[in-house]
Amino acid sequence: MTTTEPAEPGILDRLRSRNRWFDHAMRAYTRFSERRGGFYAAGLTYYTIFALFPLLMVGFAVVGFTLKRNQNLLNMAYDRIRALVPGAFGQQLIDLMNSAIDARASVGVIGLATAAWAGLGWMSHLRVALSEMWAHPVESGNYVRNKLSDLAAMVGTFLVTMATIALTALSYLRPMATALKWLGIPELSVLDWIFRAISVVLSVLVSWLLFTWMIARLPRQSGRFVTSMRAGLMAAVGFELFKQVGSIYLRMVLRSPAGATFGPVLGLMVFANVTAYLVLFATAWAATETEDDPRARHVDPPGPAIIRPRIQVDEGLSARQTLAAVATGALGALTFSRLVRRRR
Repeated sequence: MTTTEPAEPGILDRLRSRNRWFDHAMRAYTRFSERRGGFYAAGLTYYTIFALFPLLMVGFAVVGFTLKRNQNLLNMAYDRIRALVPGAFGQQLIDLMNSAIDARASVGVIGLATAAWAGLGWMSHLRVALSEMWAHPVESGNYVRNKLSDLAAMVGTFLVTMATIALTALSYLRPMATALKWLGIPELSVLDWIFRAISVVLSVLVSWLLFTWMIARLPRQSGRFVTSMRAGLMAAVGFELFKQVGSIYLRMVLRSPAGATFGPVLGLMVFANVTAYLVLFATAWAATETEDDPRARHVDPPGPAIIRPRIQVDEGLSARQTLAAVATGALGALTFSRLVRRRR
């Protein structure tokens, strides 16, 4: 008889049994994959890049209104163009800029309308993706109310995101140099590093609030807030590290003409995709913190044991059983005696 021994657990199984955080990470990755996290991250990247061009149109319209109201600034722009591009081509650029400034109102209206449409699509896609990570059913609901809710969420997300990026940029611009000069304090490199670290910490805190709010409140059905705070902190730290690496990447890429042309566009695409992956994976982490962990499940105790003694009375062999036994014995004795006679 051959016995089959159970197969030994693999390396991943042993690591998951020893390290709870690694088991949680694997469960979060499984949830992220099963709920098509990569597909939703790609969709969010598309909507982010698509919304960039309407935002540029709005920014161009704002610059046009500013130049139209400030003649000195407009003359400085003219002089700068003539210095860089002399001759008839420079005058053509000036005429093109004047025609663009004259069309600032229509460009701004078209840009705002397109940006609102693309932004609402981005927010709706984000909320569906977060709901998928939580494994919540996505219901259509009231269309107007959903769009108004998406609009409010989009404005809040945009403002907080711009605040985090501004704080990160501020940390590289020696933010307290002017304040130190105004107070008469000598400028020291140690103080500059301290203020830079403070700005990074503030950026992490703002990102923490942003990601916690996104993970817990942006889904169509709100998630658990405590687990969302832990996942939001993880996402905020990863987001800040990625921003620091991205700033180093931009400084290196912008040194060459080709890098200055294509580097920001590629960097923006990578930034949008990695951020989407980070937010969705953090949501999957929050969703799987207690649901699928067998060690966190509540197991009801077994019911009380009931002992019921069973008494059986042995009354011996019945008459039929006795006759059967006697007949069997007689038949066996007769067979045995015949075998003995034959041998003799």
